[in-house]
Amino acid sequence: MTLGFRIRPVTTRVDPALCARAARVPAANLGDVVNRIQTMRGGFRAFGGRRQVAGPAFTVRARSGDNLMLHRAIDMAEPGDVIVVDAGGDLAIAITGELMMGWAAKRGIAAVVVDGAVRDVAQLGAMHLGVWACGVTPSGPYKDGPGEIGYPVSCGGQVVMPGDLIMADEDGVVVLPAADAAAAVAAGEAHNARRSRPRRRSTAAAGSATGWWRRCGPRAAAGPEPLAPHRRRSILGGQPEGGAELHRAEGQAAEAPEQDQRQRAAGG
Repeated sequence: MTLGFRIRPVTTRVDPALCARAARVPAANLGDVVNRIQTMRGGFRAFGGRRQVAGPAFTVRARSGDNLMLHRAIDMAEPGDVIVVDAGGDLAIAITGELMMGWAAKRGIAAVVVDGAVRDVAQLGAMHLGVWACGVTPSGPYKDGPGEIGYPVSCGGQVVMPGDLIMADEDGVVVLPAADAAAAVAAGEAHNARRSRPRRRSTAAAGSATGWWRRCGPRAAAGPEPLAPHRRRSILGGQPEGGAELHRAEGQAAEAPEQDQRQRAAGG
């Protein structure tokens, strides 16, 4: 049975020109236009020298703590690819480090995204390569397998198919299915253009970079409308707020007209 230990070439890729356009759009803006559900979970950090990258996914599934299939994937992937590694989210053992990532950079790989840990972070930061991972550990990997190349993987809570468009920056990683990538990138570009326009008023003058404060802020700042005295009840015995003094004051105010009438009648 080869399930779990198999290799399939990645033959379908999004257009390189589309990847170049996607690389110029912040991940946050691309995530916004796909209803905020195509981003990998929080925690992916940028460790490589390239901090904003986009390219077609070259998928790898690795056993926790084992990088045999990643070695083969670096040899198979094409320049501009983003190698996406499902390493099970394990942070106990690094999947890759300086030597393997140095070879990936020489081969022109755009980036490597690891749902797991890496090591040699000082050296990774000097490479012309994007590296995203969830953590760092000095513990090195094994090279026994099993694993898979060129099949769908789960990475950062997202299903990634071979050839999908991956865009990553210092905010994190976005996955755009190949069939929807062109429309998503166009929408992301338009969204980014709107957000990049100069504001009519400064943030200080407007009170907020958006209209939310203008719509909701004054009402929130004013607080709830005060209740009438007869509706304000303290938690002590159901007495009006303010206790006995407020109760006596209200009673005296009610008795004043009656006392005045009695005084006039006695004088007459």
